[in-house]
Amino acid sequence: MTRIALLGCGRIGKMHAATIVRAEGAELTAVYDPVAGAAEEIGQRYGCTVAASAEEAIALADAVLIATSTATHADLIEASAKAGKAIFCEKPIDLSLARVVACRQAIAGFERPVQIGFNRRFDPGHRAARDATRVGEIGDLQQVIITSRDPGLASRDYLRVSGGIFRDMTIHDFDLARFMLGEEPVEVFATGSTLVDPTLAEFGDVDSTMIVMRTASGKLCHINNSRAAAYGYDQRVELFGSKGMLISGNRRAHHVERFNATATGAGEPYLDFFIERYVEAFELGLQSFLACAAANTTPDVTFEDGENALVLAEAAIRSKAEGRFVKVGEIIG
Repeated sequence: MTRIALLGCGRIGKMHAATIVRAEGAELTAVYDPVAGAAEEIGQRYGCTVAASAEEAIALADAVLIATSTATHADLIEASAKAGKAIFCEKPIDLSLARVVACRQAIAGFERPVQIGFNRRFDPGHRAARDATRVGEIGDLQQVIITSRDPGLASRDYLRVSGGIFRDMTIHDFDLARFMLGEEPVEVFATGSTLVDPTLAEFGDVDSTMIVMRTASGKLCHINNSRAAAYGYDQRVELFGSKGMLISGNRRAHHVERFNATATGAGEPYLDFFIERYVEAFELGLQSFLACAAANTTPDVTFEDGENALVLAEAAIRSKAEGRFVKVGEIIG
C-alpha cells in the first residue's frame, strides 16, 4: 500500500483525492492546503490527516501528489525529493523555464520516480491510436492534428496569472503532440487572437490559437485551441499516415442518436470538462505512477517531458510575438 500525501485541495486536488481513494494499492494518508478549510473538507470526507504544513504531510507519506498553485510546484518537488518521496506533480512544473531548469539541476541524482500530470497520454482512445501508429497500422505517420477547445473561459482572476494560453492550456497539447509524433518538433509557428474576450489583450493573452510544428524528418503537427466552444469540451486527435488515418474523438455520456422532424443524428452533449472527459486517463495515470513508485522505475511522463513541453510553449510565445517560425534550438540554446 503506497501512502500518498496530497498537497493542494482545490478543484484538481479534490479530483485527485477521489482518484487516490478509489485506486487499488493507494492510501490517502495526509492532505495540506494553505486554505485550511479546503484541506479540512477532504480530511473529513476521507478520514485522513490534515497536516499543518506541506513538510508535515510529506513526512507522513511514501509518495507526494502536488496539486497546488503552479508557482509552488518546483519548491515542493525539491522538498519532496529531499525527503526521498516518489513525486507526482500537476502540470506545468513552473511558468518559468529557467526555474524548471534550476529544479531539474536541484534534484539531479534523485532516484525515485517523478511523474508530471500530462494525463492525456493515458486516455484509452489517445493511447490506442498512438499504439496502432507505432506498429505501422497507418504506414508512415505524416501528420498529427490536435483539436483542444474548452467549453468556456476560466475566471479572469485565474487567466490573469495563468501564464498565458500556451503555458497553461496548449502545454497539454504540446506534450500530446510529442507523444503522438514519436519525434521532437524542431520548429514552431504560432498565432492567436482574442475572439472570445478581447479584454484578455490587457494582460497579453489570447483565447484562440493555431500552432504548426515540424520535426527533423518532416512530420507535421497542427494544434488548434479555443477557450470557448459553444457545444462543449472538444477533444480530438487525428493521426494521418501513408496507409490510412486514426481518430481519437470526443466522449459523450452515451451514444444514442435521435432522429425526428427537426434533426437527424442528434446526440448527447460532449462531456462537460476535463475532469469528466479524462476521468479514465486520471485513474490510469495514477495507476501507472503507483506501479512506478512500487518498483522504483521511470514513469511514462517524466520531469524532462514537462520541461520539453514548456520549451515548445516558449517557442510558441516567441513565434506569436515575432510572427515567424522559431527553431526550438533558439529556446534551449
